[in-house]
Amino acid sequence: MSDKNQQAIEEMQEGNLENAANLLNETIEANPDDPIGYVNFGNLLQAVGEEEKALNFFTKALELDPANATAEYGKGNTLFTLEKFAEAIEAYQNAIANGLDQADVYYMLGISYYSAGDYIHAMPSLLRAVELNTDDTDARFHYGMCLAQVERIDEAMEQFLVLVEQDPEHADGWFNLGVCYAYTERFEDALAAFNRALEIQPEHALAANGKAKMDEALSDNT
Repeated sequence: MSDKNQQAIEEMQEGNLENAANLLNETIEANPDDPIGYVNFGNLLQAVGEEEKALNFFTKALELDPANATAEYGKGNTLFTLEKFAEAIEAYQNAIANGLDQADVYYMLGISYYSAGDYIHAMPSLLRAVELNTDDTDARFHYGMCLAQVERIDEAMEQFLVLVEQDPEHADGWFNLGVCYAYTERFEDALAAFNRALEIQPEHALAANGKAKMDEALSDNT
């Protein structure tokens, strides 16, 4: 990577986007056949919400280097932001096929499937993201959600239990743990989970509804 590419990345990380853009312009002018400058400029444009322009830069990078995994990943992120999930999935799959074996790309592939409502295909990618980064609570949460959606409730419960241990303030984690408990008729555990979600997020309407149902179920059983 050229010095200016590296400087541009540092400027981006520090929030100096205009300086980064100037450096990347100079890099591309000096090295028009090097895909790295186009990838970095695409990332910059994507970061500031210029998705359509970003796509042009990722496309140019891939014209220069069709096997450029980071260009495919950037392209996938941009398409995901545009809610073009099928195209994003293809880009992430290409990134993985070209050697980008990282938790983030598996998470984004999984979340693209998830956003498209395809929970079956989302699961393996989200599981792989969790395996590569066990601290990724977003990946674990969505993996648990996929398991719940396909009624693998015991496995979903395991994921939500780990999640709320990792992040005790995860209101949606507690809520969905409560749903799993309710599904398996562990009403007292469900009530406790819904109450915890409401302690964290008092306006959590779904948890409030779950709590009311568990109060009713427990009163009926007495």
